[in-house]
Amino acid sequence: MRAFLGFVRKETLHLLRDRQTLGILILFPVVQVLIFGFAVRTDVRDIAIAVVDPAPDVATLELRERIRASDRFHIVTVAPSTRGLDLQFRGGTIRQALVLPRDVERRLGRGNSLPVQILTDGSDPNTGGIMQGYATAIVQRWYQDAAPASSALRIDPATRLRYNPTLESAHLFVPGLVAFVLTIVSALMTAISISREKETGTMEMLLVSPIRPKAIVAGKVMPYIVLGFVSVLLVLVAARTVFGVPLRGSLALLLAESGLYILTALALGIVISTKAPNQRTAMIAALAGLMMPTLLLSGFIFPLDSLPRPLQWLSHLVPARWFLTIVRGIMIKGAGLATLWEETLILIGMTLFLLVQGSRRLAIRLD
Repeated sequence: MRAFLGFVRKETLHLLRDRQTLGILILFPVVQVLIFGFAVRTDVRDIAIAVVDPAPDVATLELRERIRASDRFHIVTVAPSTRGLDLQFRGGTIRQALVLPRDVERRLGRGNSLPVQILTDGSDPNTGGIMQGYATAIVQRWYQDAAPASSALRIDPATRLRYNPTLESAHLFVPGLVAFVLTIVSALMTAISISREKETGTMEMLLVSPIRPKAIVAGKVMPYIVLGFVSVLLVLVAARTVFGVPLRGSLALLLAESGLYILTALALGIVISTKAPNQRTAMIAALAGLMMPTLLLSGFIFPLDSLPRPLQWLSHLVPARWFLTIVRGIMIKGAGLATLWEETLILIGMTLFLLVQGSRRLAIRLD
């Protein structure tokens, strides 16, 4: 044990002396939180909209004021006809247009139907659908408030969005960064670290030490376990202070689950390093085999339900999928272990399987 602790101290000092790599690993979580939190968004704000109001009256002025009061829209122009809308759409001056009929107030007073046209730039289908939903919601709410109650049977649904009432996309992406950052810090750096020893030829020096090969690997990954916990704390602090992402669940449970995923990522890095002959191969294998599935097949960016059926089956093999469910459940929903026990058991099973595979493939010997 004394020799093992000395080896861990040596690896820790080696990591601390490599200030460039250490600085990148420490700043990486904060930079990723800021980039994904500000750049990767599914909500749309400040939509340029034109209102076509051929006969302004009290009702249409009320609708325009509601649009102005929303943080989703800003009215670019109010026109009496639809002339020039095509040119504005092509030039990108507007992204949406609301076309109102004549005699809106009279139609509302009589309880007549009110044909309202919403034109939306659909060059980006996802964004276009979101903008269409925003405008439709404002028009429907305005109509329900403006039309007389006795005009016809009206349904006034009371809607409530749980866990994320403001529909902030940062609440979706920022918790997922915990899995992404831990994959980089734990799996990638572990694979590179072990492969570097074999590539530079310093593994022979370690073999003549009184430490077993498995203890050598354990000692090399210990600093990255600590660095992984530091990365988790940095992401949580940045998520709370910059984006206001809540932590409704237990911090202790979140750290414990993060520790479990760190072990999973370390086991993945060990499996990669046992087959990679050099650092370049280990890096390519980690990027292709870990980072891309974490981004695309874990539900981090794209909903899993929208993927083709074969990719949905394949996503069950990605550990980040289960860890993302745990992190979002704890942070956003306040879920506990009684709810997340199934995902936790799956991660434990994956970790044990990868550790067994890594130990079997770990055959450090001189060529």
